[in-house]
Amino acid sequence: MPKLVRAAVLTNYLEVALRHGLDADRLLSQVGLSRPSLEDPENLIPVDAAVQLLEESAAAGGNPSFGLCLAESRQLAHLGAISLLLGHQPTLRDALQAMRHYRHLFNDTVAILLEETARMVIIRLEVVCEPPRPCRQSNELAIGALFRLCAALLGARWRPHSVHFSHQEPSDLQLHRRLFGCQLEFASEFNGIVCSGSDLNVINPHADPTMARLARRYLDSLAGSNRPSMLYEARKAIYLLLPMGRASIDQVAQTLGMHVRTLQRHLKAADTTFHELLNSVRRDLVIRYLETPGYPLGQIADMLGYSVPGSFTRWFNSQFGMSPAAWRDTSRTACKKAGADTCSGPDHATYRLPA
Repeated sequence: MPKLVRAAVLTNYLEVALRHGLDADRLLSQVGLSRPSLEDPENLIPVDAAVQLLEESAAAGGNPSFGLCLAESRQLAHLGAISLLLGHQPTLRDALQAMRHYRHLFNDTVAILLEETARMVIIRLEVVCEPPRPCRQSNELAIGALFRLCAALLGARWRPHSVHFSHQEPSDLQLHRRLFGCQLEFASEFNGIVCSGSDLNVINPHADPTMARLARRYLDSLAGSNRPSMLYEARKAIYLLLPMGRASIDQVAQTLGMHVRTLQRHLKAADTTFHELLNSVRRDLVIRYLETPGYPLGQIADMLGYSVPGSFTRWFNSQFGMSPAAWRDTSRTACKKAGADTCSGPDHATYRLPA
C-alpha cells in the first residue's frame, strides 16, 4: 500500500505553478493527481506522487528552488490538527518534540533529529521516500516549512545561525536569502537548521497548558493505525545518523526509544536484519552524494561510515560493479551526451543531475 500524506503538503502549488508558467493540470495528471485532489488539505494523496510532482515541476520551469517557493507562504495552520498543539507548547523544544511524536498525522516521510552542543543546536531533517527517489525539492520545502514554524513560535525577526542543504548550490540564491536571511551552506553533510541552543528554550507567551492537553487528547484519538512501520522508522533514523558516524544498532534503537533486542525483533518480523537495512540506506545515500560535485570521494566515504577510503571503494564495487569514481564519470558522460538534466546511472535507476 503506498504511503499517503495530507494534500496540504502541496498548499499553493497551483499558484506557484501558474507564476512559473507551468501547465499544472498536465503535471498533476502525469503523477496521477488532479486539481480536485488538492482542494481539501485533509485529503490523502500518495507521497510518491507529491515528491515526483515537485521534481518534475522544478525541471519543467527551470527553477531548482521550486519546492522552496511553496514553503515561502507556509503558516502553522497548514500542518493541520497538530498545529492546535504546537501553538500551545511552552517552548520550541517542546514543539519539535511534539512534531516528532505526531509526525505520522501530517507527514511521516519527514525525519527530524536534534543534535545539541554546548551553545548550538542542529535540527537535522530528511525526507525519506520508499522506494527511494530524488527528493531535492521536498527537502527544500520541508526545511522552508520548518523555518516558518520556528519563526511562528519565536517571532518573525528570528534568524538561525545557518541553513544547510546536502545538494549543490543553485545559480540563483535570491529566494533562499530572502526567506532565511542567514548563512547558507550547500553540499553540506546534512539538511537542516543550525540555531542557538537558547532559542529552543524561549518561553512561548501564547502557550496554554489546558489547550495543549485538549489538543494532545484529540491527536491521540486520531492516531489509530496510521503510525508508520518500525522498519520505516529505523530506516529514517539511519538516514539521519549515518552522516554523523552514529548509525549503529544501539544508536538507532536509542533514537527510536527502544531496546536493541526489541528493534531486532521488529526487523526479524520484517524478514530483514540491521545490516541489510544499513546497506540499503548506504546505497540510497551514495547516489545522492556522488551526484553532488561538492562532495569529494573521501568525504563521501566518511559520511557513509567508512574511515578507510579503500573499504568504501570495495563496498561500492560489490554493490554497483565499478568504482565510485568510474560511476561518477560514467553518469556525467552519459548525461552530457544525452543533453538531459536526468539520466540513468550505471545501476539503471534514474537520477537527476544537480542544477
